[in-house]
Amino acid sequence: MPLVTAGATLIAQALIGETYTAYNSSNAFIGVGDGTASFSASHTDLQGTNKVRKGMESGYPQRSANQLTFQALFGTSEANFTWNEWGIFNASTGGTMLNRKVESLGTKNSSQTWRVTVTITISA
Repeated sequence: MPLVTAGATLIAQALIGETYTAYNSSNAFIGVGDGTASFSASHTDLQGTNKVRKGMESGYPQRSANQLTFQALFGTSEANFTWNEWGIFNASTGGTMLNRKVESLGTKNSSQTWRVTVTITISA
């Protein structure tokens, strides 16, 4: 799961105490979209025509040692399209995209509720 340049810059800002918006329970969102464009570190948003960001379920995000876990629930009326990409954001619109992953997750329809869990491991 590659970081985008803006996400890496935000991490650097956090390390030295510069102003940034944290990916906490109030500001963290998982975004899903139907874009199929190859990953580029220069991306600042999902690339699809259809895209939805959803806030965290209660108790998320979580940290255990060097692992971060984000979890969101997309209800029956949300994100009913083919999911080909996802990312972590620190705002419901705009903000900073931490990462972007291009992968086919299937097609969600209005009779389904999908829970998305993303685990990020920070390693040397």
